[in-house]
Amino acid sequence: MKLDQAIQDQLAAMVAAEGLELLATEVVGSGPKTVLRLVVDGPEGVDLDRCATVSRQASAILDVEDPIQHHYVLEVSSPGLDRKLYRPLDYERFTGRRVRLRLKPGYREHRMVVGQLMGLEGDAVRVESDTGQELRFRLEDIFEARLEVDWNSIMSEGKTRS
Repeated sequence: MKLDQAIQDQLAAMVAAEGLELLATEVVGSGPKTVLRLVVDGPEGVDLDRCATVSRQASAILDVEDPIQHHYVLEVSSPGLDRKLYRPLDYERFTGRRVRLRLKPGYREHRMVVGQLMGLEGDAVRVESDTGQELRFRLEDIFEARLEVDWNSIMSEGKTRS
């Protein structure tokens, strides 16, 4: 299920008024276990207070519009450390970072690729795999792309700060 574009536009405008960007609206599950997830981000990231503010305002919009005819849970979150890449702009923004690409079922050679994102060239995502091979995948062939979290670097940074 997908939200009506007019409702998505209202939510995006409300989020923008808060100085944030609506990266995605996701409807997952079905029946009473449906979750409507709004993924928001900002220049300095998003904290819990800002998520709560967006949640209250989104609830007001959704109560009026009533896009889902049964019980659902509204969830507002930041993209997180292992954020999904939603738009072509994300592939440019995170060039140089490690990514994990899951390709659509039936893709001929690879199902999952992990490596360094080398950017976007037209509609082709370029990745240097961990084996050193440069690979190209059309955006339409990618089921999901996420940043890889380098926990070793994060943990070693924490040790040097103390």
